[in-house]
Amino acid sequence: MCMRYRSVGCKGYSVKFSPFSDSLLAAATSANFGLVGNGKLCVLNTHTQGPAAGLAPRQEYDTQDGLFDLTWSEIHENQLATASGDGSIKLWDITLAGYPVAKWHEHKREVMSVEWNYTSKATFLSSSWDGSAKLWNPNTPQALRTFAEHTGCVYTAAWSPRSPDQFATCSEDKTVKLWSANEPAAKSLMTFGGHMDQVISLDWNKYMPSQFVTSSVDRTIKIWDIRNPRGQVAMFGPFEFSVRRVKFSPFSPNFIATAGYDMSASVWDVRTGAVVYVHDAHKEFVFGVDWSLFHPGQIATCSWDEYINVFNVPIPQN
Repeated sequence: MCMRYRSVGCKGYSVKFSPFSDSLLAAATSANFGLVGNGKLCVLNTHTQGPAAGLAPRQEYDTQDGLFDLTWSEIHENQLATASGDGSIKLWDITLAGYPVAKWHEHKREVMSVEWNYTSKATFLSSSWDGSAKLWNPNTPQALRTFAEHTGCVYTAAWSPRSPDQFATCSEDKTVKLWSANEPAAKSLMTFGGHMDQVISLDWNKYMPSQFVTSSVDRTIKIWDIRNPRGQVAMFGPFEFSVRRVKFSPFSPNFIATAGYDMSASVWDVRTGAVVYVHDAHKEFVFGVDWSLFHPGQIATCSWDEYINVFNVPIPQN
């Protein structure tokens, strides 16, 4: 069964399950394909049984600019932060209607990603078209650190699942960089090259803490190991279309979910490079994909067709 909800007038860019509730997720959306106009944060409840089975709105927040990403707080079950096209980051409390409870505006261009530190839980990262990543504490009015070595848009900044101060970024400049939030000069620790075009998504393996996956405009997916001097340990593709987002399963080291410009979401076995499941219910580019932390095999997607979908994938959890 596929549960669906339409964010009328707004195209889906990112969707994330709550780390606290097994029946809560949120999506960041933008009007006019994110080029100009408003956005909307959709907070949804999932009902898997009974006559009310499906996705139902819990809260919706209209914003003056498009939203490109979101992250749930790891310390407050009712709060989440959003990345906005006007360069701002906003913190929302879903028990309150109307307005954000905090706002930060230091990025000079669109904020493309936000991610809470799920190891230390006290801070979160942002990345932007201005070429920088920033470290934030929700209780502090200014950014704690700025990391600015990339020479193009930083599409994703993602925390290591094991090291509370380590994170990686991927960029328009075709590179991936490894950082320590505590490095005194805010200099990167390593730089990985190998993609032939912009690197647009990155996620860490939750069970192999030295391994992460990337996708690129060069229409490939690559697996990397920070212990390997050459970095890259596997490559899939090139495909007909680029993959917009990649996410490792939280239940297995061997599976990734992808969202792509072929209007589908897929699940891959990274041991073989085989596609084990394809979700083709969307009618436009699929920009967001996430795995439930509570229900093995449950996946959410969002698309430019304005739909947010939740479905289950029958894959082995090993």
